[in-house]
Amino acid sequence: MRRKLIARYLTDQAGAGAAEFAIVVIPFTALILGLLWLGMAYYGNNQLQYAAEAAARCASVQSWSTSCDTAAHIRAYALAQYSGPGAAPTFSYSATGCGHTVTGTATMPIHAVLLNTSINLSASACFP
Repeated sequence: MRRKLIARYLTDQAGAGAAEFAIVVIPFTALILGLLWLGMAYYGNNQLQYAAEAAARCASVQSWSTSCDTAAHIRAYALAQYSGPGAAPTFSYSATGCGHTVTGTATMPIHAVLLNTSINLSASACFP
């Protein structure tokens, strides 16, 4: 009798879908959230590049105006142009090399279910 109960319990299929779902839901959720965070990091890097290009252009073309006449104003202009997610970028300005060079760096945190890390973003633009 006991052997029949064990055999019936081992061959019972009731609840198998729930057990399979419980096994698959954590990696699937981590994958989806990881892709969303990576997409946000890509967007942040694009915004960082845009801000660096806009600040280098402002330093080159509008150097006569008060908005881009000093390195501090150029960095402030670049920060105002950045509209990316969560990362707090820092910009640096140099007038040596290929022309007016603005470099931006930021650290973007990634918070997925099983992965908590950060990605370093960087962008550089030179406008003659």
